[in-house]
Amino acid sequence: MSPEPSRRILITGLSSWWGGRLAQALEREPGVEAIVGIDTEDPRHELERTEFVRVDIKETFLRRIIVAAAIDTVLDTRLISDPLLASLDHVHRVNVEGTRNLLAACSGADSQVRKLVFKSSARYYGSSSDDPAFFSETLARTEPPQTRIERDIVAAEEAASEFAAARRGTTLTVVRCADVLGDDQRSSPLALLGLPVIPSLLGFDPRLQFIHEDDAIGALAHVTRHDLPGRYNAAADGVLALSEVASLLGKPVLPVLPPWGLGFAAGQLRRLGVRVPVELVRELRYGRGLDNRLLKASGFRYRYTTREAVIKLRARQRLRPLLRSGSESYRYEREVEEFLRWSPSVRTVRETARPAPDGDGDGGVDELGVTELIEIISSLEAPDLARLREYEAAHGAREAVLEALDRNLARRQSDNSDE
Repeated sequence: MSPEPSRRILITGLSSWWGGRLAQALEREPGVEAIVGIDTEDPRHELERTEFVRVDIKETFLRRIIVAAAIDTVLDTRLISDPLLASLDHVHRVNVEGTRNLLAACSGADSQVRKLVFKSSARYYGSSSDDPAFFSETLARTEPPQTRIERDIVAAEEAASEFAAARRGTTLTVVRCADVLGDDQRSSPLALLGLPVIPSLLGFDPRLQFIHEDDAIGALAHVTRHDLPGRYNAAADGVLALSEVASLLGKPVLPVLPPWGLGFAAGQLRRLGVRVPVELVRELRYGRGLDNRLLKASGFRYRYTTREAVIKLRARQRLRPLLRSGSESYRYEREVEEFLRWSPSVRTVRETARPAPDGDGDGGVDELGVTELIEIISSLEAPDLARLREYEAAHGAREAVLEALDRNLARRQSDNSDE
């Protein structure tokens, strides 16, 4: 007998990039009856049918929501794996105390939760000189956790495992994501790669592996659709040396950091105005690779390799001012949302219109050569292609560029229609 699909879903961390993007993806699933998102802050992504509840991760409140909404699936996206995003004390409250509270709320006798998807991080494995070329899900760390945030990630996963062992009939799926590359993400790896010159450790050119933001969300949505107990690495095919990553981004590498005393190296970067956590400095020395075959064997297909994810990042870095000009960030207003969702006066489906480019802040598009721009065009998605075509038609109107834009637009639209 096949397991029942997820129909009534609770998403924690709705205001985060992870929670908001995942809610948007699951709203398109016809079999999902209800999506409830919880967080302490307003959502940052525009959502059509996800119901938002402002609440802290406290067992009493969570239990009432889970029971009242008859939640059968919980997607926990709250885990913080980057110490630059919050204080270490706050990280501990979220990763360890918050996880325990959530698991306790799911464990009640009146709870209908039968699936828990836990978003974890590749930093569960750490980075050291004794690491294998690729970590499979069955391999343990080669050394004990070295930092507070690594210890918290390990503790959170252990708590989730204890929950699943004690609650028979509940499926636990843990997804360990590699460093995510995307325009909307905020992280220390992206901050490092966004510098004009990329610093490195003297004598080291580590292997790096990433995952594109669309694939990261796609992986979480995939394990939600299917019954997949266990742990899964989510990382794109292929690894790149740091020097190769810098070359693809069109930036030089500057080996200015000493290879001894990783905390000292992080301190040297802070003196240069660059905040890089010790965890990332360890990656800059030892690198890390994840075996992604188990997730692919479950039926998931990555859209981008590590190389392609870096190329798309370069495109966004070069065209960011143009692609963002005139665009408005989403702002949650409860009264407006309730009117649009529930009022009988609303008769049409909302449409999000992107304002036309005004020509300001083109980010050097006109300065890019035809060959270079066409190379960037091939990595853009349909909305950005349309925006760039409108700009090019109103300004340079270069025939080869317009042809490339039209060709790639048609290809993207065909791909979307086939999904």
